[in-house]
Amino acid sequence: METNMQEQTKQRITTFSDLYVWKEGHKLVLQIYQITKSFPTQEKFALVDQMCRAAVSITSNIAEGFSRQGVKEKIQFYLMAKGSLTEIQNQLYIARDVNYINVAKFNEIWEQTVVVHKLITGIIKSVRSFNHKA
Repeated sequence: METNMQEQTKQRITTFSDLYVWKEGHKLVLQIYQITKSFPTQEKFALVDQMCRAAVSITSNIAEGFSRQGVKEKIQFYLMAKGSLTEIQNQLYIARDVNYINVAKFNEIWEQTVVVHKLITGIIKSVRSFNHKA
């Protein structure tokens, strides 16, 4: 993870999709969509819908935060992304505990949520520190 962040600082970031945090968040979105395909049909408008919306919200808020000019606005969107990520973590516990996903799949996706959480925390710290330097 550290190497990728260092590589990112060397390249010019021109769009939200250039952000490493967005890329890792997008991987999580794809994982959530993939696992929810196997959930029972009665969950389509319940847990599946909740999980997909929360996952999409993570990357959507990262993208929107990227486009904001003000530091407070940027941080607010990144914090909303973090909130949606926590929602996904809660829903993963539920999916595991009702046996919609096995422990191995839970652990795999959980690890991705940890990566994304660290990256969101990092981008918030980066925005705050950049603001203090300016």
